[in-house]
Amino acid sequence: MYIYDHENWTQFQWNDDKISTLLARVRNLQGRLLGKMEALGFDVQKSTSLEVITSDVLKSSLIEGENLNQQQVRSSIARRLGIEVVGTVPSERNVDGIVDMMLDATQNYEKALSNERLYSWHAALFPSGYSGISKIKAGQYRDDKNGPMQVVSGRLGNEKVHYQAPDATTIGNEMDDFINWVNSEKNIDPVISSAIAHLWFVTIHPFEDGNGRIARAIADMMLARSDGTKSRFYSMSSQIQAERDLYYDVLEETQKGDSNIDYWLLWYLNCLEKSVKNAEDIVAKAQNKSNIWLSLNQHPLNARQIKILNMLIDGFEGHLTSSKWAAINKCSQDTASRDIEALIRQEILIKGAKGGRSTVFHLAILAQNILE
Repeated sequence: MYIYDHENWTQFQWNDDKISTLLARVRNLQGRLLGKMEALGFDVQKSTSLEVITSDVLKSSLIEGENLNQQQVRSSIARRLGIEVVGTVPSERNVDGIVDMMLDATQNYEKALSNERLYSWHAALFPSGYSGISKIKAGQYRDDKNGPMQVVSGRLGNEKVHYQAPDATTIGNEMDDFINWVNSEKNIDPVISSAIAHLWFVTIHPFEDGNGRIARAIADMMLARSDGTKSRFYSMSSQIQAERDLYYDVLEETQKGDSNIDYWLLWYLNCLEKSVKNAEDIVAKAQNKSNIWLSLNQHPLNARQIKILNMLIDGFEGHLTSSKWAAINKCSQDTASRDIEALIRQEILIKGAKGGRSTVFHLAILAQNILE
């Protein structure tokens, strides 16, 4: 029997004594993280949120075996959030689609969930109407005309069925119950609501494909509600991807059990705790970047210099030379040399040991290991 074979299966049960200490710890970490980010100022919050959402989109897709282009994802998010970043590139339709879904879930977290909203997310994930080379019902719930919806692994002829979703004829009623619950006032902690929403949706498995990504978007929406902010400073999908095998094992065991979800909640809360702890590194880098700019802003800088300094702080790929400066800024070699010399005089840049035309330049404050 699967969990949905039990009567009133969505009346989930858990032991508060088992999860209360872990839940309190997670909520404390969330509060501390949000407090640290508020102290950093709006611009740093925006840039940090950009990196976190980029990671969330990339990792949520990678869990399903889809490796998206990081530059395209970051550029797509930046354009939609109105954040100016260096080196934006055009993005493909499938990249824009998952970005649109994730941003709608988190930026509009207070908006009610509906069938139509879920259809739009699914259509955005599959703009061509295909999943790989397979034609699917994009923007519609599945109909099971080609057989039951199953999660399968193994070679053809030697497959292992890990899970079989509820029959398509039940999806309408199941999704009505789910959506009504998501939109209702609840007497449970919002983080627990996030965990339940993730499990509940992926158990119904209402679409032909994309159920995992949409389940994680819904979970992120519920986490944004718990945080009370559109800005995202930790990535649950990044941690799920890091323990992908365990994620599927816990899902499978829970879906083959009854309505007691202790095991799922303990795993989810542990995963969330790691996500928030990992975000402390992001906060530390954001704080260091803010401190560096407090120092740099004391100097007169033009737009070209600010652009390159931002790239150096964020992690410049390769070595900075005057030729690269000219190419990035689309300026002459003479202009690049004047910009660099001005920064050297102000002790912002230093020359590398090797001289001549291949001289490289480093940000002095980084060379002194102030930012790791």
